[in-house]
Amino acid sequence: MDQAKKDNRTYLMEHECKAVLESLGITTTGAEVARSEEEAVRTAELIGYPVVLKVISPEVVHKSDAGGVKLDLKGPDEVRRAYAEIVEAFREEEVVGVAVQNMALPGTEAIVGVARDPTFGPILMFGLGGIFVEILQDVSLRSIPITETDADEMIAGIKGRALLEGYRGRSADIPALKGLLTQISDLVMRYPEIAEMDLNPVFLYPDGYKVVDARIIIGDAPKTAERAPPKIQDLHDLFYPKSIAVIGASGTKGKLGWNVFCNLINHDFKGELYPINPKAESILGIKAYPQISAVKKPIDVAVILVQASMTPEVVKECCDCGVKYVIVESAGFAEMGDAGRKIEEEMKAITDSYGVRLLGPNCSGIINTHCSMVQSIGIVDALSRGNIGLISQAGVCAAGMLWGLRHIMDFGIVATIGNKLDINETDMLEAVSQDENVDVICMYLESVKGGRRFIDVAKRITRDKPIIALKSGRTEAGKRAVASHTASMAGNDLVYSAVFKQAGVIRARDYEHMFNLSRAVSKQPFPKNEGVFIITYAGSLGVISADAVIDEGMRLSELETHLKERLLDLLPEYVGGLNPVDYTFSMDAETVKKTIEIGVESNDVGSFIVILQAEILGSYVEPLGKIDYRGKPIMVCVAGKEFAMDDVIKMENVGIPVYQTPEQCADAISVMYRHWQMSG
Repeated sequence: MDQAKKDNRTYLMEHECKAVLESLGITTTGAEVARSEEEAVRTAELIGYPVVLKVISPEVVHKSDAGGVKLDLKGPDEVRRAYAEIVEAFREEEVVGVAVQNMALPGTEAIVGVARDPTFGPILMFGLGGIFVEILQDVSLRSIPITETDADEMIAGIKGRALLEGYRGRSADIPALKGLLTQISDLVMRYPEIAEMDLNPVFLYPDGYKVVDARIIIGDAPKTAERAPPKIQDLHDLFYPKSIAVIGASGTKGKLGWNVFCNLINHDFKGELYPINPKAESILGIKAYPQISAVKKPIDVAVILVQASMTPEVVKECCDCGVKYVIVESAGFAEMGDAGRKIEEEMKAITDSYGVRLLGPNCSGIINTHCSMVQSIGIVDALSRGNIGLISQAGVCAAGMLWGLRHIMDFGIVATIGNKLDINETDMLEAVSQDENVDVICMYLESVKGGRRFIDVAKRITRDKPIIALKSGRTEAGKRAVASHTASMAGNDLVYSAVFKQAGVIRARDYEHMFNLSRAVSKQPFPKNEGVFIITYAGSLGVISADAVIDEGMRLSELETHLKERLLDLLPEYVGGLNPVDYTFSMDAETVKKTIEIGVESNDVGSFIVILQAEILGSYVEPLGKIDYRGKPIMVCVAGKEFAMDDVIKMENVGIPVYQTPEQCADAISVMYRHWQMSG
């Protein structure tokens, strides 16, 4: 790499790449450099026919496209002719020589590569070659460094994996392939100046593999130093403060300062409250102060609601007064352009110099129902104490969505992060996960600032607590011009999907999907096997449910003989199926309860989909709420549930999630089962 830089090259030539790979024990077709026809013939005789000749030139990157590759040469005359043709074709370029190498035996064609992502750093790619990568884009990605488990998942994660496991006489040496993936990961970790890499093609054999062509693109090693660690690492008191000052608190209804202070009072925050407003003696019955320095008592958290241009001065005053955490809910910063960005930089410099943590700007603060703290800029009605943590880059979740969701979901913490000037999504994720009141974490993200740290933190958390993430701002992969095939495949959204999978994070498609999954995970246990038992009053919905279960990679459960006999005693004579069980319109709450209790006893039943009539949904609430389902989740489907919302809310409040379609039920069950397999 040093020599390439001296030559003003941004890449290694093929013979250099293969020398690097061979030094690691990676098998290649080799590349001996010949500088004359006779030297090429001698090398070919030594290697053994057939051979391949390839141009070696610092000016030629894509050799095949330019006619610089001659394949399957079987004798001296063919080698001489091929050498002459290559030299003639590239007489206008600087040619170092011609590489002579083995003609690889045919095998299953694959590609292994590396690209550098601006957020997550080096990304490893694996896929099958040919149409699989060119047209189907059948690849799997992971952030480097990878573990052996990551390598296993990369290989298992491609759609064409059957070709590797054995198909029409072909198969691949999976242990050797895993070794190749981990070796490339290790190489990139040792030499961070590797910006991109393509091993394409790699021929996979039943015993081993061969790298046929290789390309390494080099650049400057990425800067690893982030900002100096702040003095306050623990964010506990940000979520459980004993005192809060609201700078910009207002006594005028409708203003944001009024909303925030009103929320803190109406939700009965137990700590000390200090409204800061130089024009008011009191706000909502609480003594006001002209500035924070006038309080003369310890303040854990300061919420700032002043115009953007004033924030640096106010932030410095908070730091001078010993405030631990500053929350800037004001807008008008980097999201508005360069002027706002300069204000952010000024605030950041101030808080860094004091070791104070800053949340925001352009956020909606934190809601923690377990300490009755609501800092939202929108008025929030009564909330129940719950086990769901929500981390959102957008403040709208803190108020607008909670207005409806609070009826069927119980949030413990809602934390908004805004522009992430200091505290980012990974800081929040780590802090929220440590709260014993939170069992499941939802995240709405427009970007990730924590990079590789996000993966490492999330992977640690998902062993105990599921994380469900909605990532917006998806873009079409592969639009930027790149020098390597790998980089064109590793599009932004593909990378996010890959790192979420690598960290065990469940990726949601949209808001509804995120909250559908979080309701299931927060209310129900995880299924311990893939068998699903379906109970319905309508045959069509039973069939749709069965299709959905299979489509999601699950299966219909099979009851043991003695349980079938008990079930047959319950069934009307005109009902024949035992899964789905279709009771038609004779179904009632007691029958469903007894049927579920039979399913609970079966070792093959991992979960239930129960389809109920909207018009009598209320009659099912109490009986189903009392069932001991012994760790087997129940998902209820009510077609037209929007017309029975009072009863839907009652069912949700006894711990059973209600969905509009069988597909939503099957999706929730399959996601939960796969997460249990991963974390277990």
